[in-house]
Amino acid sequence: MSIFTEKEQEQISEAVEAAERYTSGEIRICIEKTCSEPVLDRAANYFHKLGMNKTAQRNGVLIYIATNDHQFAIIGDAGINKQVPHDFWDSTKEAMLSHFKNGDLTSGIITGVKLAGKQLQTYFPYVDGDVNELPNDISYGDGK
Repeated sequence: MSIFTEKEQEQISEAVEAAERYTSGEIRICIEKTCSEPVLDRAANYFHKLGMNKTAQRNGVLIYIATNDHQFAIIGDAGINKQVPHDFWDSTKEAMLSHFKNGDLTSGIITGVKLAGKQLQTYFPYVDGDVNELPNDISYGDGK
């Protein structure tokens, strides 16, 4: 059984699609029930496993969540990390956490996607001929 309803999965995928519409950047969501290592390490492993380190401009962003462990991380590739303010990922996590604390995982993820999308749009605007390099659907990790 999935963590999200079909409608919630659609809402998240649509948020990713909308965020990517104005940027050449890529956003992915990875969900697991449990995190078997430090959360940033786990997120980095999925970042590579999902091929996010292979985008043309190195501007991928991954939102990783371990639902049962109540852990999450947001990581960006080298290209985006050079551009965003140093506290960007922390402020995005705080915005998401306010939704998570109210039990609304979907809204928290969508908030993170929108904030990441705005930064990507600022530093990596859409260019004619840009291709969606990665899928917009949720990736469910090994712990599903």
